[in-house]
Amino acid sequence: MPKSNKVLESTQWLTGILSSLEMGVLIVNRDFTVEVWNQFMENHSDIDATTIVDQNLFTFFPDIHQSWFTRKCKPVFALATPVFMIWEQRHYLFKFDTNRPVTSNSEYMYQNITIMPMLDDHGKVDKLCILIYDVTDQALNKLRVEGLNAQLQTMSRVDGLTGLYNRRYWQERFEREFKLSTRNKSCMSLMMLDIDHFKAVNDTYGHQTGDEVIRNIAEIIKKATRETDIAGRYGGEEFVILLPDTPCENAITVAERIRKAVMGTLVKYEQHEVTYTCSVGVADLQACYTKPQLWIEAADQALYAAKEGGRNKVIIAPRKGSSGG
Repeated sequence: MPKSNKVLESTQWLTGILSSLEMGVLIVNRDFTVEVWNQFMENHSDIDATTIVDQNLFTFFPDIHQSWFTRKCKPVFALATPVFMIWEQRHYLFKFDTNRPVTSNSEYMYQNITIMPMLDDHGKVDKLCILIYDVTDQALNKLRVEGLNAQLQTMSRVDGLTGLYNRRYWQERFEREFKLSTRNKSCMSLMMLDIDHFKAVNDTYGHQTGDEVIRNIAEIIKKATRETDIAGRYGGEEFVILLPDTPCENAITVAERIRKAVMGTLVKYEQHEVTYTCSVGVADLQACYTKPQLWIEAADQALYAAKEGGRNKVIIAPRKGSSGG
């Protein structure tokens, strides 16, 4: 058989193999001129090999960040070692549509990439073979699991009615912050809030209306506090707020803001319209609080004093050495 026929058969054989692969295969030279573009790449890019071969890759795919990609390819040329990119690092190299637009909720194909060196007759890398693997199913499955885990973690930390931290998780955060603050000598304040006459709300309007009141005060607390503050539902109608890096004077301002917002709120649920108030106890962190529970007790006693003093007010826990301390 003539040599030219053997070369033709070899080329056809190689083309057949490349076309049958369930992965993208493209070969580029040092200038990123495309030399091979297999059937997978044709199908997903809608660009025929006859159109893109001998053309610059970035001309057809300007959305590929050229400086980033050439930097990724540099060690392959220089060291003749493969480079691998996984979808967790970058979701895709080529923004192809997913194979399963009906069953998949992904807008694009997630891809793993392998960039392999191709040597010339002198052992120098003059071309790169780039392999594109469709890993959309694996990626989406992992993302679903991570999403479910995140939801479960949130559910374990958050009170379902209010969206604030639940008591168990709030207590964990509180004890952690207490240790840090006592070690760093930083100022912190603690607030305890309680809805006034809440039992009467439940008895008069029903528990669903009571739940609406609890949700309402939780929203007021969220709006009045910072992202760094740690707010939680401590009991049925009792709430706690830890304010890091906050002296007592500033905490009082926040407490009054919450109290006034509650007093000026009308809660509507079905045919009911309810007004309500809250009482607040404030305690800043003092050296005499050698245990976190002592600090909570100080805030709780201040809250009790606010209740006993007529409700709908803010009371500060006395500092050690002051009158009443």
